[in-house]
Amino acid sequence: MEAPTVVFASAPAITAGLPQHKILDLKVMPATAPTRKTKLPKKKLAGGGGGYVLEDVPHLTDFLPQLQSYPNPLQDHPAYSVVKQYFVNADDTVSKKIVVHESSTRGTHFRRAGPRQRVYFQPGEVSAAIVTCGGLCPGLNTVIRELVCGLHDMYGVTSVVGIEGGYKGFYARNTVDLTPRSVNGIHKRGGTVLGTSRGGQDTGKIVDSIQDRGINQVYIIGGDGTQKGAALIHEEVHRRGLKCAVVGVPKTIDNDIAVIDKSFGFDTAVEEAQRAINAAHVEAESTENGIGVVKLMGRNSGFIAMHATLASRDVDCCLIPESPFFLDGKDGLLAFAERRLRDNGHMVIVLAEGAGQDLIAKGMHLADTHDASGNKHLLDVGLWLSHKIKEHFRKKPNFPISLKYIDPTYMIRAVPSNASDNVYCTLLAHSALHGAMAGYTGFVVAPVNGRHAYIPFYRITEKQNKVVITDRMWARVLCSTNQPCFLSPEDVEKARQLDEEEPQIPLIEGQNSLVKASPMSMCDGHGHLCNGTTD
Repeated sequence: MEAPTVVFASAPAITAGLPQHKILDLKVMPATAPTRKTKLPKKKLAGGGGGYVLEDVPHLTDFLPQLQSYPNPLQDHPAYSVVKQYFVNADDTVSKKIVVHESSTRGTHFRRAGPRQRVYFQPGEVSAAIVTCGGLCPGLNTVIRELVCGLHDMYGVTSVVGIEGGYKGFYARNTVDLTPRSVNGIHKRGGTVLGTSRGGQDTGKIVDSIQDRGINQVYIIGGDGTQKGAALIHEEVHRRGLKCAVVGVPKTIDNDIAVIDKSFGFDTAVEEAQRAINAAHVEAESTENGIGVVKLMGRNSGFIAMHATLASRDVDCCLIPESPFFLDGKDGLLAFAERRLRDNGHMVIVLAEGAGQDLIAKGMHLADTHDASGNKHLLDVGLWLSHKIKEHFRKKPNFPISLKYIDPTYMIRAVPSNASDNVYCTLLAHSALHGAMAGYTGFVVAPVNGRHAYIPFYRITEKQNKVVITDRMWARVLCSTNQPCFLSPEDVEKARQLDEEEPQIPLIEGQNSLVKASPMSMCDGHGHLCNGTTD
């Protein structure tokens, strides 16, 4: 890989509201210069006093400096006439970290989302397109509906089309017209009315279609793989010098997108997971030595399993990809299951689909395969664990068990979004279209510490969000279930090193003691992490 070249440039007009800020543009120079009209887009970093850093997002005027702006039509909208300050200030930003020490620097910030006083599109010239990609998730239809209705009701935009079947729909299928009437009730349905697919990322063909159809706003709803594709589309649009805003709305039921507070559909997924856990608990406690095993979604991150376990309080063991576990030995899972059955007469195990994949692979010697999005195909850890538990107790004829395995994964992701996710999806859609109308491009919109912000594509595609097993939230799970932590000192050290990849804020003496102490120092001799407190 070529060494990055640091390029200094003067601040563009869009950042003029930031006082005493100096723009630092970082660019990895390619081996050969691009042949398109403009250069590759750069990372935009603005510095300020006290260690302030703004990770800014691109603006259309970065490569179309003569672009005309217009007064925002919202200033004359009757619904907002009573709002005291509806427009976002030019220099409003959102801090990436809000828990700070007295001597901490101001740190990284993102541009605050919301409507601006000036827009760079007139309603009559807007031709917007919406596409959904990747797996299903509760709330997809709500985002589609609110994008269409928001553009129409707030900005008077009448030309909005849907791209059917994911990315390849740009060049393999016709578009479908979307109007407030046609999308009126779709938020009550699961799935996506536009259809979806994995893969199909031919950036050149996609931008050809955008250019041929005269589309100048593209709203892309999908996970980290989809947003990587969106970043490539933005780069190609930039190269061609097109007046087209490319906006991402991050979607993943696993809640594994970095930087943002949470992804839409996650609350619904946790709520629906309760139904499966409740059913497993009823089955388990209704029979002698009953065991309920529930597999939930979570390929690389165990957030659904963790939050569903905490919400349920009926779970005896929670297994996630981030926390290794083992079966055999006095502190293994099988011995723990036997103890719990002797003590309580039943137990419930909740596991994420990505947990224990290394253990399964050791015994099966299968080659890795991947889907069209590049995701590794997972083996069914629920069936595997159920077999191992039955095999263990089969050797104990005087200890009969009744095991029920429940796999609700695809049922959970196909349901409509609940009330809180519907509100969340509305806010995401509105923030997205406000950004596009204001001329911002090459960003995703999501809340950071409770405030919606515009985040550069690279920030959410560089790594995944994962459960930190040295954090208090995971300790609360272990306190709730009273399960072994299954961690060796090497596992704890590895987890701590991963957590420290991001700069850590200094701890105040006497506070955050549960985080400050070594997790292994809190073990009670059976691998438990709990010290008797939950906060």
